Amino acid sequence: MAARSWLPRVTTSLYPADLLVVLIAASLPWSTSLPAIFVGLWLLSLLPIINFDEFLQFLKRPICFLPVGFFLLALIGTLWSSAPWDARLYGIGPLAKLLAIPLLIYHFRRSSRGFWVFAAFFVSSTVLMVLSWIVAIEPRLALKPDAYYGVPVKNYIDQSQEFALCTVGVFYVIAQAARQRQWQKVVILATIAAGFFANMAFVVVSRTAIVTMPIMLGAFALLYLSRRGMTAVLGAVILLIAAVWFTSPSLRERTATFFSQYQAYETANEATSVGLRLEFWRKSLQFFREAPVIGHGTGSVKLLFTKASANQSGAAAEVIANPHNQTLYAAVQWGIVGVVILYAMWLSHLLLFRGTSLAHWIGLLVVTQNMLTSAFNSHLFDFHAGWMYVLGVGVAGGMVLATPAPATFANSAKG
Repeated sequence: MAARSWLPRVTTSLYPADLLVVLIAASLPWSTSLPAIFVGLWLLSLLPIINFDEFLQFLKRPICFLPVGFFLLALIGTLWSSAPWDARLYGIGPLAKLLAIPLLIYHFRRSSRGFWVFAAFFVSSTVLMVLSWIVAIEPRLALKPDAYYGVPVKNYIDQSQEFALCTVGVFYVIAQAARQRQWQKVVILATIAAGFFANMAFVVVSRTAIVTMPIMLGAFALLYLSRRGMTAVLGAVILLIAAVWFTSPSLRERTATFFSQYQAYETANEATSVGLRLEFWRKSLQFFREAPVIGHGTGSVKLLFTKASANQSGAAAEVIANPHNQTLYAAVQWGIVGVVILYAMWLSHLLLFRGTSLAHWIGLLVVTQNMLTSAFNSHLFDFHAGWMYVLGVGVAGGMVLATPAPATFANSAKG
């Protein structure tokens, strides 16, 4: 079904703003400065055409006021923080992007071009995937000096986030095309999805993606496939994982590091990646117990770790401004108040995407991925993963609120 039929109420004057959001999505896999520039231009293009009375009414919805409330908590949290003021102000920055969520939802309730945004991100990530294969063969073609193997820009964690999201997200379109016997589309999209998966299996993948991607695939099978389809997909996935496991030394080595790094941390207090995370989490829980209600204030994390590292060695001596866990990051700075707002926001956005359309699936997948990966990283506050969340929730949220979802393959598949 054409994107235009999803929303009969189209405001043609939104076109420049639509295009700028498309450019944000297309540039996100490649850059941090370009998306920031396009965000600024998008805000300038959107503000003159906002009906502020309507928008203020719209802000009363939990999906909108909770992200804004989270930002305001960080702003107020500077008042009781003992960190230097530059650290307090810097600590507000990661939450500023949440202010774009209600604006994006409001925008794409009035525009029919939401799928342009998702298509731009998918195509851009596909180009990055192809370049990743090329760089794995010829590292000198990377777009940055001293690039990690198979990572032409940014880092392997961000790249794995994109590839995992695209791999699982496109399953909906493939399944819908198969039911409509659009075999050319099935072959093209399945080939691209296989390229993403193979890249993560044979080139580079983050440990976070290894843990979370099977859960994301399970969510798709549970929500959108019949029992017979679930059984077939489960069997195919098991066979594929087994085949990849025995043919990919990179994947086996990456998985084995979970255990070897843990042992090195436990026995010798070595500052391994896994060991550091465990150390950060242990100290963060202690910081939370010291100020459980409203926390230590915005920007206080690094100061607390600096004090705790005094006269320590190995992993215990490491100083960090990010405990690599979204819940603990909120708990240390804003206590139980921050944790409640964080989970209330996640829950409100999950409930928004109860439905069977492609927009519902994309929104649900984005929220689910962010929640899962935030157990191992502070992905809501990170630039790249955070903007993936903001764009996914904002654009898909506006689309599902614009009009009732049309009938799709999922309506009959569960029957």
